[in-house]
Amino acid sequence: MTRLYVFDLDGTLVDSLHDLADSANDLLAECGAAPLSIDAIGRMVGEGAATLVARFFREAGIERPPDALDRFLAIYDRRLLNHTREYPGISETLTTLKAHGPLAVLTNKPLEATRRVLDGLKLARFFDAAAVIGGDGALKRKPDPAGLLFLCARVQCAPADAMLVGDSFVDWETARNAGTRICLARYGFGFREFPREKLTGRERLIDAPAELANVELRTSN
Repeated sequence: MTRLYVFDLDGTLVDSLHDLADSANDLLAECGAAPLSIDAIGRMVGEGAATLVARFFREAGIERPPDALDRFLAIYDRRLLNHTREYPGISETLTTLKAHGPLAVLTNKPLEATRRVLDGLKLARFFDAAAVIGGDGALKRKPDPAGLLFLCARVQCAPADAMLVGDSFVDWETARNAGTRICLARYGFGFREFPREKLTGRERLIDAPAELANVELRTSN
């Protein structure tokens, strides 16, 4: 039986919030708005750059210029790895899990930026190139299940034998839509706004990456 572990990127594998927030606030400053708090911006992340830009302009209370998305992406491109780091224990956890099944990444972040983050933090070695899906490709973005089902099919893994590891309600919805299991990283910034009433008790919840390896090894016995 093939077991597949699919990871969200921001808030799950890497803590990118500082760089995202700095980029958002740089653009807001260019447009004459006051900066937003890192926590406020953290609550907006998870559904792709276009949605993030729309949200932080709305929160700032100013009109979004037509080229806002392009300007944000250009700013963020320059900041991509200024502060972004893997969460403690991620490399060790991926090493353990890779011995038990293939690994993949499914994110709403643009693919080029995703690859640069994975390369820059030396995490790309854990994932086949075709097993990394960004939010700007042919497949619909999360919470649509298309990307997750594609990743299952490419390694002939039944959805029920796959687990999506993420930190947000978008990830939870994606797993539900695809029929996979879900592990929610409570350490991730996306979990701050997770609607707790949606939890069913079937989710796996972790407070550190190392806990995922322990849970999965017990489950597979």
